Amino acid sequence: MDLGLNNRVYVVTGATRGLGNAAARELVADGAKVVLSGRDEKTAVAAAAELGPNAVGVAADNSDAGAPERLIAAAREHFGRFDGILISVGGPPPGYVADNTDEQWQAGFESVFLGAVRLARAAAAELGEGGVVAFVLSASVHEPIPGLTISNGLRPGLAGFAKSLADELGPRGIRVVGLLPARIDTDRVRELDGLSADPEATRAAHESRIPLRRYGTPQEFGRTAAFLLSPAASYLTGVMLPVDGGARHGF
Repeated sequence: MDLGLNNRVYVVTGATRGLGNAAARELVADGAKVVLSGRDEKTAVAAAAELGPNAVGVAADNSDAGAPERLIAAAREHFGRFDGILISVGGPPPGYVADNTDEQWQAGFESVFLGAVRLARAAAAELGEGGVVAFVLSASVHEPIPGLTISNGLRPGLAGFAKSLADELGPRGIRVVGLLPARIDTDRVRELDGLSADPEATRAAHESRIPLRRYGTPQEFGRTAAFLLSPAASYLTGVMLPVDGGARHGF
């Protein structure tokens, strides 16, 4: 299936590793051009170099108010256009209600929530018909994940913002979508699931609660993200798509 991604240009934040990197890889593999960002310049440049000439790495922190303009400007400068953005950010630190400090909550809000709002707002101002704003959120949008209190508090609110944005941008032909990953086999998930202590038994216990009986791969997540960003998904907006192997119960 041709996704129609050839020569389209996307900004992907938090793309030096994990889910953002997986999405950037699949976009480039399908013919798109990508500006990928990460907090560290050397790491961002190196990650882009692995993807070849159709990727450029830019140092940017999602919590930096100037990041959206720099990233969109980089897309236009290097590739001559801007078709969409995938807003991905590393998860805030784990912890329970009694553990997380005000400083951690503030940092999480700036990066996960307000940073994403700024990026989406800047993208919306620059995109034309056919453009897309996508968010990497979490399964916690529907059900809190024990031990991730800050994420549980912020991600559902961001999903609500995304839905409001979809309603506002729809008449302009701009789509807004969200991805809700659960157990995708990344470093963060392996750490949160405690796979380092007893990997086989722990993994089996988690996989037994997933209908497909396995963790998802980053590549599978990346392919899903590439599809939602592509013109092939041109009638999908305002949706929050679980990428969880069927782990969510309910419609």
